[in-house]
Parts: sequence; C-alpha cells; structure tokens
Amino acid sequence: MPEVKVASQTIQVPQAGNLLDALLGAGIAVPNSCRAGSCHACLVRCLQGEPEDAQPDALSAAQRQQGWRLACQCRVADDLTVQVFDPLRDGRAASIVGCDWLTNDVLRLRLHPERRLAYQAGQHLVLWADAGIARPYSLASLPDADDWLELHIDCAKPGAFSTAARGFQLGQSLRLGELRGGALHYDPDWQARPLCLLAAGTGLAPLWGILREALRQDHRGPIQLLHLAGEPAAHYLAAPLHALAAQHPQLHIRLVTAAELPAALAELRLVSRQTQALLCGGPASVEAFARRLYLLGLPRNQVLADVFLPRA
Repeated sequence: MPEVKVASQTIQVPQAGNLLDALLGAGIAVPNSCRAGSCHACLVRCLQGEPEDAQPDALSAAQRQQGWRLACQCRVADDLTVQVFDPLRDGRAASIVGCDWLTNDVLRLRLHPERRLAYQAGQHLVLWADAGIARPYSLASLPDADDWLELHIDCAKPGAFSTAARGFQLGQSLRLGELRGGALHYDPDWQARPLCLLAAGTGLAPLWGILREALRQDHRGPIQLLHLAGEPAAHYLAAPLHALAAQHPQLHIRLVTAAELPAALAELRLVSRQTQALLCGGPASVEAFARRLYLLGLPRNQVLADVFLPRA
C-alpha cells in the first residue's frame, strides 16, 4: 500500500484511496465542507509525489505549480509527502471592523486585511476562525470602493463555523485563506444588455456586490433582481436594495417568500434574448431559477450560476 507522510506521521493508504479520507482517518485535522472540489477548504501541498487528481482545473496553474491540491479530489496511487494548509503560515491576517446582525440569523461581517486583497465582485474567500475551522464565503463588498471585505454569514443551521461566528467580536483577528473566482462576475461588455439577478438567502451576497459594480460602471440595460427568503423579515438587504432602485430607474427589485416563488417565477419575463442571468443560492433554488429561464428560452451560455452546496 502507498504511504502518505504528513509532518512526522506516516499513513498507509489503500491503493487509489481518497486523500482527504486517509488524512481524516488518521486524526489529521483537515477542514472540509462540500467534498465536491467547490469550497477549496481542504487544500494540501504536495511536497513529494503526485496524487491522481479528479479536478486538475479546480486550482490555478500557479497554485498547482506550488504543489497545492484539493485533498477531497485526490486519490493516492504512489507514496506522497504532503503539508496541510496552515492559516498562520499560508494565510493572511484580517481584523473584524464590522460585526452586526442583519436578521436573527444573518451576520454581516466586515474585515480589514493586513495586506490589501485584490479581488473582483462576486469572488469567494475561504475564511478561517480559531481551532482550524474554515468555510468559503462569497464577497459582498465592492473592490476599490469599500474599505473592507464584506461577507454575509448564514447562521440559521448549526455548524462549527456558524457557532464560532456567533461569538465574533470587533477587533478580533481572523485568517484569510484562498481567494478564488467563482462563477459570478460583471462583464463591461454587458453594459447595454438586460441583467436578471436571482438569489436565495445569502446567495444575495455576491449579487449585491455585482449589482453595485454594474451600476458603478453605468450599466444602461434594465436590471431585475429577485430575492427569495423564507419569510419577509429575512429579506436582509431590503432597505438598501429599494434605496438603490429609487436612484436607478432601470433597476427593479422583487422580494418573495417560498410560498410566493412559483407565482413570481411564472410572472418572470425576459426583456430580450440578450439577457444575462446570474443565479445564486442553494441547489433547489438555483435549479428552480434555471428551469424557469430555460422555459423562457434563454440560452444556457447566458446563465451563470453559483450553487451554495450544503456541508457534507
């Protein structure tokens, strides 16, 4: 059987065994979430040897050249020496400069990194709390406009990170992990095209940043934004969204609950076949959004979706 060396520990792994499972089974703490190569929480660096990688394109060429791999997507074929991502060594520090509850379950977290982070609206950032707890979150802030990194954390369901987040305090230091692209962005070439932004829950976070980026770039086409929430009080950005709509007549906001969603989707219309759609939320919500757009005849290459996968 091949062997995996981690620091002073050596693990025997069945041929073609999953690297993440092997590390966790040996008691090595590796943060993980989706197990689908999406969240990027399970980064490890291969110092010697090369695993079989099911998703070689999930990381950038620069990251792969540095030896980084996603443990959940790797199978052990030969001996390996790996190094688990260490937020103190491999991440960057950030301090909490804003920490307020937009609803009982949605925490708006604002961070100031010790070193400037270059990013685009809609990108993802892996956030590390104490005790090696890591989760990826979409950035809701606007590059070069906001003086902080903003994330909207859904704490409705119990989990290690959401539990830690309920105890966050101003001035507390966190660590930032990998910044990655995600599916959502704003393209200046869309400036005259209609935009259809459909979000569920905190899937609104990246679309909030992208919406403001579009308006900052003087987007001329009509924009319709639909936000799905469990109840009216859960529309956590209702006031700022309506304020933006009052300033920009091309922006139309619709806030719906789960009970109202079927009627809202049935009433959804496209201004033109040139519409660009951006979807974000849980799997069921994104599927419902995408199905309606398909029935309306919107080409698939004009639909960008970012699915928030549940923790495995």
